[in-house]
Amino acid sequence: MTTLLANSKKVQFSGKAKEITASAHFRLMILLLVFLAVFTIIIGRLASFTILEDVTPYRASSNAFIPPRGDIVDRNGVALARTMRGYAVRVVPARLLGDKQTLARQLSEIFPDTSASYFMEKLSGARPTYLRRRALPEQVKQVHALGEIGIEFPRENERLYPQRELAAHVLGYVDADGKGVMGMERALNKRLADRNLRGTPTTLSIDSRVQSALESELQDAMINTQSRGAAGIILDVQTGEVMALASLPMFDPNKIRRASMKHQNNEVTQSVFELGSTFKPLTIAAALDAGTVTDLAVRYNAMEPIKVGGFTIKDDHSQGRYLNVPETLVHSSNIVTARIADNLGKEAMEDMFRRLGFDERPHIELVEKGHPIWPSNWGRVTNMTVAYGHGIAVTPLHLASAYAALVNGGIWRPATLLKVEPGKEAKGRRVFKAATSARMRQLLRMIVADGTGRKADAPGYRIGGKTGSAEKPSEGGYNKTSLVSTFAAAFPMDNPRYILITMLDEPQGSAETSFQRTAGWTAAPIVRKLVPRVGPMLGVIPDEHRDVDVSELTPLLWKPKATAKEQNHATE
Repeated sequence: MTTLLANSKKVQFSGKAKEITASAHFRLMILLLVFLAVFTIIIGRLASFTILEDVTPYRASSNAFIPPRGDIVDRNGVALARTMRGYAVRVVPARLLGDKQTLARQLSEIFPDTSASYFMEKLSGARPTYLRRRALPEQVKQVHALGEIGIEFPRENERLYPQRELAAHVLGYVDADGKGVMGMERALNKRLADRNLRGTPTTLSIDSRVQSALESELQDAMINTQSRGAAGIILDVQTGEVMALASLPMFDPNKIRRASMKHQNNEVTQSVFELGSTFKPLTIAAALDAGTVTDLAVRYNAMEPIKVGGFTIKDDHSQGRYLNVPETLVHSSNIVTARIADNLGKEAMEDMFRRLGFDERPHIELVEKGHPIWPSNWGRVTNMTVAYGHGIAVTPLHLASAYAALVNGGIWRPATLLKVEPGKEAKGRRVFKAATSARMRQLLRMIVADGTGRKADAPGYRIGGKTGSAEKPSEGGYNKTSLVSTFAAAFPMDNPRYILITMLDEPQGSAETSFQRTAGWTAAPIVRKLVPRVGPMLGVIPDEHRDVDVSELTPLLWKPKATAKEQNHATE
Protein backbone atom coordinates (compact mmCIF):
# COMPACT_ATOMS: atom_id res chain seq x y z
CA MET A 1 0.00 0.00 0.00
CA THR A 2 2.79 2.32 0.91
CA THR A 3 4.51 1.52 -2.39
CA LEU A 4 1.40 2.37 -4.39
CA LEU A 5 1.04 5.75 -2.67
CA ALA A 6 4.68 6.57 -3.36
CA ASN A 7 4.35 5.69 -7.02
CA SER A 8 1.20 7.79 -7.23
CA LYS A 9 3.02 10.83 -5.80
CA LYS A 10 5.90 10.36 -8.27
CA VAL A 11 3.44 10.35 -11.17
CA GLN A 12 1.76 13.53 -9.89
CA PHE A 13 5.11 15.29 -9.44
CA SER A 14 6.24 14.27 -12.92
CA GLY A 15 3.02 15.65 -14.44
CA LYS A 16 3.39 18.98 -12.68
CA ALA A 17 7.04 19.24 -13.79
CA LYS A 18 6.00 18.69 -17.38
CA GLU A 19 3.31 21.38 -17.01
CA ILE A 20 5.83 23.85 -15.58
CA THR A 21 8.34 23.05 -18.32
CA ALA A 22 5.73 23.44 -21.05
CA SER A 23 4.57 26.74 -19.56
CA ALA A 24 8.16 28.03 -19.42
CA HIS A 25 8.73 27.00 -23.04
CA PHE A 26 5.54 28.81 -24.07
CA ARG A 27 6.57 31.99 -22.25
CA LEU A 28 10.01 31.83 -23.85
CA MET A 29 8.42 31.44 -27.27
CA ILE A 30 6.16 34.47 -26.65
CA LEU A 31 9.13 36.52 -25.44
CA LEU A 32 11.14 35.46 -28.48
CA LEU A 33 8.31 36.42 -30.81
CA VAL A 34 7.98 39.83 -29.11
CA PHE A 35 11.72 40.36 -29.42
CA LEU A 36 11.65 39.38 -33.10
CA ALA A 37 8.74 41.74 -33.72
CA VAL A 38 10.51 44.66 -32.06
CA PHE A 39 13.72 43.83 -33.90
CA THR A 40 11.83 43.67 -37.22
CA ILE A 41 10.21 47.08 -36.54
CA ILE A 42 13.56 48.66 -35.72
CA ILE A 43 15.21 47.19 -38.83
CA GLY A 44 12.27 48.29 -40.96
CA ARG A 45 12.37 51.79 -39.54
CA LEU A 46 16.10 52.10 -40.19
CA ALA A 47 15.56 50.84 -43.71
CA SER A 48 12.81 53.40 -44.29
CA PHE A 49 15.10 56.19 -43.09
CA THR A 50 17.80 54.94 -45.45
CA ILE A 51 15.59 54.43 -48.50
CA LEU A 52 12.82 56.99 -48.10
CA GLU A 53 14.63 59.77 -46.29
CA ASP A 54 17.90 59.30 -48.18
CA VAL A 55 19.97 59.45 -45.01
CA THR A 56 23.48 58.03 -45.08
CA PRO A 57 24.87 56.52 -41.84
CA TYR A 58 27.54 58.73 -40.39
CA ARG A 59 31.15 57.68 -40.72
CA ALA A 60 34.28 59.63 -39.91
CA SER A 61 34.99 60.00 -43.64
CA SER A 62 31.36 60.58 -44.72
CA ASN A 63 30.16 63.70 -46.55
CA ALA A 64 26.61 63.23 -45.28
CA PHE A 65 26.54 66.61 -43.55
CA ILE A 66 27.80 68.61 -46.52
CA PRO A 67 24.85 70.56 -48.00
CA PRO A 68 23.87 69.78 -51.61
CA ARG A 69 24.53 73.46 -52.41
CA GLY A 70 26.80 75.77 -50.45
CA ASP A 71 25.47 78.50 -48.18
CA ILE A 72 25.91 82.20 -48.95
CA VAL A 73 26.54 84.57 -46.03
CA ASP A 74 27.26 88.28 -45.66
CA ARG A 75 30.62 89.64 -44.47
CA ASN A 76 29.54 89.13 -40.83
CA GLY A 77 28.30 85.56 -41.29
CA VAL A 78 24.57 86.34 -41.57
CA ALA A 79 22.86 83.66 -43.67
CA LEU A 80 21.58 84.98 -47.01
CA ALA A 81 20.98 81.72 -48.89
CA ARG A 82 20.98 78.09 -47.76
CA THR A 83 19.61 74.71 -48.82
CA MET A 84 17.34 72.60 -46.61
CA ARG A 85 15.28 69.42 -46.95
CA GLY A 86 11.77 70.62 -47.64
CA TYR A 87 8.36 69.19 -48.45
CA ALA A 88 6.71 69.22 -51.85
CA VAL A 89 3.15 68.24 -52.78
CA ARG A 90 2.82 66.13 -55.92
CA VAL A 91 -0.22 64.61 -57.61
CA VAL A 92 -0.63 61.53 -59.80
CA PRO A 93 -4.00 62.29 -61.49
CA ALA A 94 -4.61 58.68 -62.55
CA ARG A 95 -4.63 57.56 -58.91
CA LEU A 96 -7.10 60.14 -57.63
CA LEU A 97 -10.25 58.64 -56.12
CA GLY A 98 -12.26 61.60 -54.82
CA ASP A 99 -14.12 64.43 -56.55
CA LYS A 100 -11.55 66.70 -58.18
CA GLN A 101 -13.54 69.92 -57.83
CA THR A 102 -13.97 69.35 -54.10
CA LEU A 103 -10.28 68.50 -53.78
CA ALA A 104 -9.25 71.64 -55.70
CA ARG A 105 -11.38 73.79 -53.39
CA GLN A 106 -9.90 72.12 -50.28
CA LEU A 107 -6.36 72.67 -51.58
CA SER A 108 -7.03 76.37 -52.24
CA GLU A 109 -8.20 76.71 -48.64
CA ILE A 110 -4.93 75.18 -47.41
CA PHE A 111 -2.90 77.35 -49.82
CA PRO A 112 -4.82 80.67 -49.92
CA ASP A 113 -2.36 82.28 -52.35
CA THR A 114 -3.30 79.77 -55.08
CA SER A 115 -6.70 79.58 -56.76
CA ALA A 116 -8.93 76.52 -56.96
CA SER A 117 -8.91 76.79 -60.77
CA TYR A 118 -5.11 76.41 -60.76
CA PHE A 119 -5.36 73.24 -58.68
CA MET A 120 -8.19 71.94 -60.85
CA GLU A 121 -6.00 72.30 -63.92
CA LYS A 122 -3.21 70.31 -62.24
CA LEU A 123 -5.58 67.63 -60.93
CA SER A 124 -7.11 67.14 -64.38
CA GLY A 125 -3.79 66.77 -66.18
CA ALA A 126 -2.61 63.60 -67.89
CA ARG A 127 0.75 63.39 -66.17
CA PRO A 128 2.04 63.53 -62.59
CA THR A 129 2.91 67.08 -61.59
CA TYR A 130 3.66 69.29 -58.62
CA LEU A 131 0.87 71.04 -56.81
CA ARG A 132 3.36 72.85 -54.61
CA ARG A 133 7.13 72.94 -54.78
CA ARG A 134 7.42 74.35 -51.30
CA ALA A 135 5.04 73.56 -48.48
CA LEU A 136 5.19 74.02 -44.73
CA PRO A 137 4.95 70.91 -42.51
CA GLU A 138 1.58 72.16 -41.20
CA GLN A 139 0.27 72.44 -44.76
CA VAL A 140 1.54 68.98 -45.65
CA LYS A 141 -0.26 67.60 -42.61
CA GLN A 142 -3.52 69.22 -43.70
CA VAL A 143 -3.23 67.88 -47.25
CA HIS A 144 -2.38 64.43 -45.91
CA ALA A 145 -5.52 64.54 -43.75
CA LEU A 146 -7.64 64.79 -46.92
CA GLY A 147 -6.92 61.08 -47.39
CA GLU A 148 -6.31 61.21 -51.13
CA ILE A 149 -3.95 58.41 -52.23
CA GLY A 150 -3.18 60.18 -55.50
CA ILE A 151 -1.24 62.90 -53.66
CA GLU A 152 2.38 62.32 -52.65
CA PHE A 153 4.77 64.25 -50.39
CA PRO A 154 8.33 63.91 -51.67
CA ARG A 155 11.18 65.42 -49.66
CA GLU A 156 13.36 67.66 -51.84
CA ASN A 157 16.26 70.06 -51.50
CA GLU A 158 14.89 73.56 -51.09
CA ARG A 159 16.88 76.80 -51.56
CA LEU A 160 15.79 79.36 -49.01
CA TYR A 161 16.56 83.07 -48.70
CA PRO A 162 15.93 83.80 -45.01
CA GLN A 163 16.24 87.60 -45.42
CA ARG A 164 13.54 87.56 -48.13
CA GLU A 165 13.86 90.58 -50.50
CA LEU A 166 17.12 91.78 -48.94
CA ALA A 167 19.87 91.98 -51.59
CA ALA A 168 17.72 90.02 -54.05
CA HIS A 169 19.53 91.46 -57.09
CA VAL A 170 22.86 90.49 -55.55
CA LEU A 171 21.84 86.94 -54.61
CA GLY A 172 19.55 86.02 -57.50
CA TYR A 173 17.87 82.61 -57.21
CA VAL A 174 17.98 79.01 -58.48
CA ASP A 175 15.69 77.09 -60.83
CA ALA A 176 13.76 73.88 -60.10
CA ASP A 177 16.92 71.86 -60.70
CA GLY A 178 18.92 73.89 -58.18
CA LYS A 179 21.02 75.80 -60.75
CA GLY A 180 21.65 79.53 -60.42
CA VAL A 181 19.47 81.69 -62.65
CA MET A 182 20.83 85.17 -61.84
CA GLY A 183 22.91 87.07 -59.33
CA MET A 184 25.69 85.42 -57.34
CA GLU A 185 23.77 82.14 -57.46
CA ARG A 186 24.51 82.10 -61.18
CA ALA A 187 27.97 83.66 -61.04
CA LEU A 188 29.17 81.18 -58.39
CA ASN A 189 27.14 78.18 -59.55
CA LYS A 190 30.15 75.86 -59.97
CA ARG A 191 31.63 76.75 -56.61
CA LEU A 192 28.33 76.42 -54.73
CA ALA A 193 27.74 72.97 -56.27
CA ASP A 194 31.34 71.71 -55.90
CA ARG A 195 31.39 68.76 -53.48
CA ASN A 196 34.83 69.80 -52.22
CA LEU A 197 33.87 73.44 -51.59
CA ARG A 198 30.19 73.57 -50.74
CA GLY A 199 30.76 72.61 -47.12
CA THR A 200 32.27 76.07 -46.53
CA PRO A 201 29.90 79.06 -46.84
CA THR A 202 30.69 81.65 -49.51
CA THR A 203 31.22 85.03 -47.87
CA LEU A 204 30.02 88.09 -49.74
CA SER A 205 31.33 91.62 -49.29
CA ILE A 206 27.94 93.11 -48.45
CA ASP A 207 26.88 94.00 -44.91
CA SER A 208 23.22 93.03 -44.43
CA ARG A 209 22.67 95.93 -41.99
CA VAL A 210 23.99 98.48 -44.49
CA GLN A 211 22.07 96.78 -47.28
CA SER A 212 18.83 97.06 -45.32
CA ALA A 213 19.39 100.76 -44.63
CA LEU A 214 20.16 101.49 -48.30
CA GLU A 215 17.04 99.68 -49.49
CA SER A 216 14.92 101.43 -46.88
CA GLU A 217 16.02 104.96 -47.78
CA LEU A 218 15.76 104.33 -51.52
CA GLN A 219 12.28 102.89 -51.05
CA ASP A 220 11.12 105.95 -49.09
CA ALA A 221 12.57 108.33 -51.68
CA MET A 222 11.04 106.40 -54.56
CA ILE A 223 7.61 106.61 -52.95
CA ASN A 224 7.93 110.26 -51.93
CA THR A 225 9.05 111.35 -55.41
CA GLN A 226 6.77 108.92 -57.27
CA SER A 227 9.79 107.63 -59.21
CA ARG A 228 9.63 104.69 -61.58
CA GLY A 229 12.59 103.09 -59.85
CA ALA A 230 15.63 103.68 -57.69
CA ALA A 231 19.15 102.33 -57.41
CA GLY A 232 22.13 102.70 -55.11
CA ILE A 233 25.53 101.29 -54.24
CA ILE A 234 28.03 101.73 -51.41
CA LEU A 235 31.61 100.90 -52.42
CA ASP A 236 34.84 100.67 -50.42
CA VAL A 237 37.26 103.08 -52.15
CA GLN A 238 40.40 101.09 -51.23
CA THR A 239 39.34 97.48 -51.86
CA GLY A 240 36.50 97.77 -54.37
CA GLU A 241 34.23 95.77 -52.05
CA VAL A 242 30.51 96.38 -52.52
CA MET A 243 29.08 96.98 -49.05
CA ALA A 244 25.52 97.32 -50.36
CA LEU A 245 23.82 97.27 -53.76
CA ALA A 246 20.13 97.86 -54.34
CA SER A 247 17.83 98.05 -57.33
CA LEU A 248 14.18 98.95 -56.84
CA PRO A 249 11.47 97.74 -57.23
CA MET A 250 12.63 94.59 -55.45
CA PHE A 251 11.46 90.96 -55.63
CA ASP A 252 11.40 87.99 -53.27
CA PRO A 253 13.69 85.18 -54.50
CA ASN A 254 11.66 82.74 -52.39
CA LYS A 255 8.58 83.44 -54.52
CA ILE A 256 9.44 83.81 -58.18
CA ARG A 257 6.29 84.82 -60.03
CA ARG A 258 5.81 85.91 -63.63
CA ALA A 259 4.57 89.30 -62.43
CA SER A 260 7.78 89.98 -60.48
CA MET A 261 10.19 88.96 -63.23
CA LYS A 262 10.11 92.48 -64.72
CA HIS A 263 11.75 93.72 -61.49
CA GLN A 264 14.74 91.39 -61.81
CA ASN A 265 16.74 93.81 -63.96
CA ASN A 266 19.72 95.09 -61.96
CA GLU A 267 19.72 98.88 -62.47
CA VAL A 268 23.18 99.24 -60.88
CA THR A 269 25.12 96.84 -63.11
CA GLN A 270 22.82 96.12 -66.04
CA SER A 271 21.15 99.38 -67.11
CA VAL A 272 23.10 102.22 -68.71
CA PHE A 273 22.26 105.91 -68.30
CA GLU A 274 23.55 109.31 -69.31
CA LEU A 275 24.54 110.41 -65.82
CA GLY A 276 24.82 114.12 -66.49
CA SER A 277 26.81 116.50 -64.33
CA THR A 278 28.33 113.73 -62.20
CA PHE A 279 30.91 113.56 -65.03
CA LYS A 280 32.10 117.15 -64.49
CA PRO A 281 34.55 116.34 -61.65
CA LEU A 282 36.09 113.62 -63.86
CA THR A 283 36.62 116.18 -66.63
CA ILE A 284 38.23 118.68 -64.25
CA ALA A 285 40.50 115.93 -62.86
CA ALA A 286 41.62 114.97 -66.36
CA ALA A 287 42.43 118.63 -67.13
CA LEU A 288 44.41 118.98 -63.88
CA ASP A 289 46.34 115.80 -64.69
CA ALA A 290 47.11 116.94 -68.23
CA GLY A 291 48.18 120.42 -67.12
CA THR A 292 45.63 122.25 -69.26
CA VAL A 293 44.27 123.65 -65.99
CA THR A 294 47.06 124.90 -63.74
CA ASP A 295 45.45 127.84 -61.95
CA LEU A 296 42.05 127.32 -60.35
CA ALA A 297 41.55 131.07 -60.15
CA VAL A 298 41.48 131.52 -63.93
CA ARG A 299 37.99 132.50 -65.05
CA TYR A 300 36.19 131.23 -68.15
CA ASN A 301 33.34 132.85 -70.06
CA ALA A 302 30.04 131.44 -68.81
CA MET A 303 27.92 134.35 -70.02
CA GLU A 304 27.51 133.23 -73.62
CA PRO A 305 26.23 129.79 -74.72
CA ILE A 306 28.58 127.80 -76.95
CA LYS A 307 27.40 127.20 -80.50
CA VAL A 308 29.30 124.37 -82.16
CA GLY A 309 28.41 121.89 -84.92
CA GLY A 310 24.79 122.96 -85.02
CA PHE A 311 24.38 122.50 -81.25
CA THR A 312 24.06 125.04 -78.47
CA ILE A 313 25.57 124.35 -75.05
CA LYS A 314 24.07 126.45 -72.28
CA ASP A 315 23.66 126.47 -68.50
CA ASP A 316 20.34 125.62 -66.87
CA HIS A 317 20.94 128.29 -64.20
CA SER A 318 23.29 130.81 -65.73
CA GLN A 319 25.35 132.90 -63.31
CA GLY A 320 25.69 135.60 -65.98
CA ARG A 321 29.44 136.04 -65.44
CA TYR A 322 32.86 134.48 -65.81
CA LEU A 323 33.55 131.46 -63.57
CA ASN A 324 36.70 129.84 -62.23
CA VAL A 325 37.09 126.08 -61.70
CA PRO A 326 35.69 125.85 -58.14
CA GLU A 327 32.71 128.00 -59.18
CA THR A 328 32.21 125.85 -62.27
CA LEU A 329 31.69 122.77 -60.08
CA VAL A 330 29.81 124.54 -57.30
CA HIS A 331 27.31 126.04 -59.79
CA SER A 332 27.50 123.08 -62.19
CA SER A 333 28.27 125.02 -65.36
CA ASN A 334 27.95 123.11 -68.63
CA ILE A 335 29.49 125.97 -70.59
CA VAL A 336 32.76 126.20 -68.67
CA THR A 337 33.11 122.41 -68.37
CA ALA A 338 32.74 122.17 -72.15
CA ARG A 339 35.39 124.90 -72.64
CA ILE A 340 37.81 123.07 -70.32
CA ALA A 341 37.20 119.80 -72.21
CA ASP A 342 37.79 121.56 -75.52
CA ASN A 343 41.14 122.84 -74.23
CA LEU A 344 42.00 119.37 -72.95
CA GLY A 345 41.36 117.72 -76.33
CA LYS A 346 39.55 114.57 -77.32
CA GLU A 347 42.58 112.26 -77.10
CA ALA A 348 43.24 112.97 -73.42
CA MET A 349 39.52 112.87 -72.57
CA GLU A 350 38.92 109.58 -74.38
CA ASP A 351 42.02 108.04 -72.81
CA MET A 352 40.82 108.97 -69.31
CA PHE A 353 37.40 107.36 -69.86
CA ARG A 354 38.97 104.20 -71.27
CA ARG A 355 41.27 103.89 -68.24
CA LEU A 356 38.14 104.15 -66.08
CA GLY A 357 36.62 101.24 -68.01
CA PHE A 358 33.78 103.26 -69.51
CA ASP A 359 34.20 101.50 -72.86
CA GLU A 360 33.51 98.00 -71.48
CA ARG A 361 31.08 96.19 -69.23
CA PRO A 362 31.48 96.92 -65.51
CA HIS A 363 33.97 94.76 -63.63
CA ILE A 364 32.15 92.61 -61.07
CA GLU A 365 31.36 88.90 -60.60
CA LEU A 366 27.73 89.18 -61.74
CA VAL A 367 26.73 87.97 -65.20
CA GLU A 368 24.10 90.72 -65.44
CA LYS A 369 26.29 93.53 -66.78
CA GLY A 370 25.29 96.17 -69.30
CA HIS A 371 27.54 97.36 -72.10
CA PRO A 372 28.10 101.15 -72.19
CA ILE A 373 26.91 103.23 -75.12
CA TRP A 374 30.21 104.57 -76.40
CA PRO A 375 30.31 107.47 -78.88
CA SER A 376 30.63 106.19 -82.46
CA ASN A 377 32.54 109.31 -83.47
CA TRP A 378 34.54 111.10 -80.80
CA GLY A 379 34.66 114.52 -82.43
CA ARG A 380 34.84 117.99 -80.97
CA VAL A 381 31.11 118.25 -80.18
CA THR A 382 31.11 114.81 -78.54
CA ASN A 383 34.15 115.72 -76.48
CA MET A 384 32.44 118.81 -75.14
CA THR A 385 29.10 117.13 -74.34
CA VAL A 386 30.66 114.00 -72.80
CA ALA A 387 32.47 116.37 -70.42
CA TYR A 388 29.17 117.07 -68.67
CA GLY A 389 27.66 113.58 -69.04
CA HIS A 390 25.79 113.62 -72.34
CA GLY A 391 26.53 111.46 -75.37
CA ILE A 392 27.84 108.51 -73.36
CA ALA A 393 25.86 106.07 -71.20
CA VAL A 394 27.30 103.88 -68.44
CA THR A 395 26.03 101.97 -65.42
CA PRO A 396 25.92 103.42 -61.88
CA LEU A 397 28.63 100.88 -61.01
CA HIS A 398 30.93 102.45 -63.63
CA LEU A 399 30.39 105.79 -61.91
CA ALA A 400 31.02 104.37 -58.42
CA SER A 401 34.36 102.81 -59.44
CA ALA A 402 35.39 106.04 -61.20
CA TYR A 403 34.65 108.15 -58.12
CA ALA A 404 36.58 105.69 -55.96
CA ALA A 405 39.64 106.37 -58.14
CA LEU A 406 38.90 110.09 -58.02
CA VAL A 407 39.20 110.26 -54.22
CA ASN A 408 41.39 107.32 -53.12
CA GLY A 409 44.65 108.70 -54.50
CA GLY A 410 43.96 107.97 -58.15
CA ILE A 411 43.86 104.14 -58.32
CA TRP A 412 41.04 102.39 -60.20
CA ARG A 413 40.13 98.90 -58.94
CA PRO A 414 37.46 96.47 -60.12
CA ALA A 415 34.42 96.14 -57.89
CA THR A 416 33.81 92.84 -56.12
CA LEU A 417 30.91 91.19 -54.30
CA LEU A 418 33.24 88.80 -52.45
CA LYS A 419 34.77 89.71 -49.10
CA VAL A 420 38.39 90.78 -49.46
CA GLU A 421 40.83 89.82 -46.73
CA PRO A 422 43.17 92.61 -45.51
CA GLY A 423 46.02 93.15 -47.93
CA LYS A 424 44.41 90.99 -50.62
CA GLU A 425 42.71 93.76 -52.63
CA ALA A 426 43.24 93.94 -56.40
CA LYS A 427 46.31 95.91 -57.46
CA GLY A 428 44.35 98.19 -59.80
CA ARG A 429 45.75 100.81 -62.16
CA ARG A 430 46.55 104.50 -61.85
CA VAL A 431 44.13 106.87 -63.55
CA PHE A 432 44.73 110.16 -61.72
CA LYS A 433 47.78 111.63 -60.02
CA ALA A 434 47.75 111.57 -56.22
CA ALA A 435 47.94 115.39 -56.17
CA THR A 436 44.94 115.61 -58.48
CA SER A 437 42.97 113.25 -56.24
CA ALA A 438 43.78 115.41 -53.20
CA ARG A 439 42.58 118.54 -55.02
CA MET A 440 39.36 116.81 -56.12
CA ARG A 441 38.58 115.88 -52.52
CA GLN A 442 38.60 119.59 -51.70
CA LEU A 443 36.42 120.49 -54.67
CA LEU A 444 33.88 117.74 -54.02
CA ARG A 445 33.57 118.86 -50.43
CA MET A 446 32.97 122.46 -51.58
CA ILE A 447 30.13 121.31 -53.86
CA VAL A 448 28.28 119.89 -50.86
CA ALA A 449 29.19 122.72 -48.50
CA ASP A 450 28.42 125.61 -50.89
CA GLY A 451 26.91 124.28 -54.11
CA THR A 452 24.29 122.07 -55.71
CA GLY A 453 24.90 119.24 -53.21
CA ARG A 454 24.01 121.17 -50.04
CA LYS A 455 21.04 118.93 -49.28
CA ALA A 456 23.38 115.92 -49.06
CA ASP A 457 25.38 117.31 -46.14
CA ALA A 458 25.21 115.49 -42.80
CA PRO A 459 26.91 117.12 -39.79
CA GLY A 460 30.19 115.49 -38.84
CA TYR A 461 30.49 113.14 -41.82
CA ARG A 462 32.39 115.50 -44.19
CA ILE A 463 30.44 114.41 -47.26
CA GLY A 464 31.56 115.45 -50.73
CA GLY A 465 29.91 114.78 -54.05
CA LYS A 466 28.24 115.94 -57.22
CA THR A 467 24.69 116.13 -58.50
CA GLY A 468 23.64 114.96 -61.93
CA SER A 469 20.24 115.55 -63.56
CA ALA A 470 20.09 114.19 -67.10
CA GLU A 471 17.17 114.19 -69.48
CA LYS A 472 16.42 110.80 -70.99
CA PRO A 473 17.08 110.38 -74.71
CA SER A 474 14.01 110.05 -76.94
CA GLU A 475 13.24 110.19 -80.63
CA GLY A 476 14.65 113.34 -82.09
CA GLY A 477 16.47 114.51 -78.98
CA TYR A 478 15.90 114.51 -75.22
CA ASN A 479 12.69 114.28 -73.21
CA LYS A 480 12.60 117.37 -70.98
CA THR A 481 9.91 115.84 -68.74
CA SER A 482 11.88 112.64 -68.03
CA LEU A 483 14.92 112.92 -65.73
CA VAL A 484 17.42 110.53 -64.23
CA SER A 485 18.57 112.19 -61.00
CA THR A 486 21.86 111.00 -59.53
CA PHE A 487 24.09 111.94 -56.63
CA ALA A 488 27.65 110.62 -56.44
CA ALA A 489 29.04 111.02 -52.91
CA ALA A 490 32.16 110.13 -50.95
CA PHE A 491 32.74 110.22 -47.18
CA PRO A 492 34.53 111.24 -45.04
CA MET A 493 36.33 113.58 -47.44
CA ASP A 494 39.38 114.18 -45.24
CA ASN A 495 40.12 110.44 -45.51
CA PRO A 496 37.65 108.90 -47.99
CA ARG A 497 36.52 105.39 -47.24
CA TYR A 498 33.27 104.88 -49.11
CA ILE A 499 31.52 105.93 -52.31
CA LEU A 500 27.74 106.22 -52.26
CA ILE A 501 25.69 106.50 -55.46
CA THR A 502 21.95 107.21 -55.25
CA MET A 503 19.77 107.38 -58.34
CA LEU A 504 16.06 107.99 -59.00
CA ASP A 505 14.44 107.17 -62.31
CA GLU A 506 11.98 109.87 -63.40
CA PRO A 507 11.28 111.50 -60.00
CA GLN A 508 8.31 113.84 -59.82
CA GLY A 509 8.25 117.14 -57.98
CA SER A 510 6.39 117.36 -54.67
CA ALA A 511 5.87 119.82 -51.83
CA GLU A 512 8.80 118.18 -50.01
CA THR A 513 11.11 118.94 -52.95
CA SER A 514 9.58 122.39 -53.64
CA PHE A 515 8.22 120.74 -56.80
CA GLN A 516 11.77 120.32 -58.14
CA ARG A 517 12.83 117.09 -59.90
CA THR A 518 16.58 117.68 -60.08
CA ALA A 519 19.18 115.67 -58.17
CA GLY A 520 19.91 118.43 -55.66
CA TRP A 521 16.32 118.10 -54.42
CA THR A 522 15.65 114.39 -54.91
CA ALA A 523 18.81 112.21 -54.89
CA ALA A 524 20.99 114.33 -52.57
CA PRO A 525 18.63 114.17 -49.53
CA ILE A 526 18.88 110.36 -49.61
CA VAL A 527 22.60 110.71 -48.87
CA ARG A 528 21.94 113.06 -45.95
CA LYS A 529 19.56 110.53 -44.37
CA LEU A 530 21.52 107.40 -45.21
CA VAL A 531 25.09 108.27 -44.21
CA PRO A 532 24.29 108.85 -40.49
CA ARG A 533 22.54 105.45 -40.47
CA VAL A 534 25.32 103.43 -42.08
CA GLY A 535 28.38 105.46 -41.07
CA PRO A 536 28.77 103.94 -37.57
CA MET A 537 28.11 100.45 -38.99
CA LEU A 538 31.02 101.01 -41.36
CA GLY A 539 33.32 102.42 -38.71
CA VAL A 540 32.89 106.08 -39.67
CA ILE A 541 32.18 108.09 -36.53
CA PRO A 542 30.87 111.67 -36.94
CA ASP A 543 33.21 114.42 -35.82
CA GLU A 544 32.09 118.02 -36.26
CA HIS A 545 35.54 119.28 -35.29
CA ARG A 546 37.19 117.82 -38.38
CA ASP A 547 36.83 118.69 -42.05
CA VAL A 548 38.70 119.04 -45.32
CA ASP A 549 40.88 122.13 -45.39
CA VAL A 550 39.51 124.26 -48.24
CA SER A 551 40.71 127.59 -46.85
CA GLU A 552 42.92 128.28 -49.89
CA LEU A 553 39.97 127.74 -52.28
CA THR A 554 37.15 129.42 -50.38
CA PRO A 555 38.24 132.96 -51.42
CA LEU A 556 37.75 131.90 -55.06
CA LEU A 557 34.01 131.60 -54.56
CA TRP A 558 32.14 134.80 -55.28
CA LYS A 559 29.13 135.08 -52.98
CA PRO A 560 26.80 137.91 -53.95
CA LYS A 561 24.15 139.13 -51.62
CA ALA A 562 21.06 137.01 -52.12
CA THR A 563 17.56 136.71 -50.82
CA ALA A 564 16.74 134.08 -48.25
CA LYS A 565 14.80 132.17 -50.90
CA GLU A 566 17.79 132.14 -53.27
CA GLN A 567 20.13 131.01 -50.51
CA ASN A 568 17.88 128.04 -49.82
CA HIS A 569 17.61 127.03 -53.47
CA ALA A 570 20.02 124.35 -54.65
CA THR A 571 20.39 124.58 -58.40
CA GLU A 572 21.52 121.97 -60.90
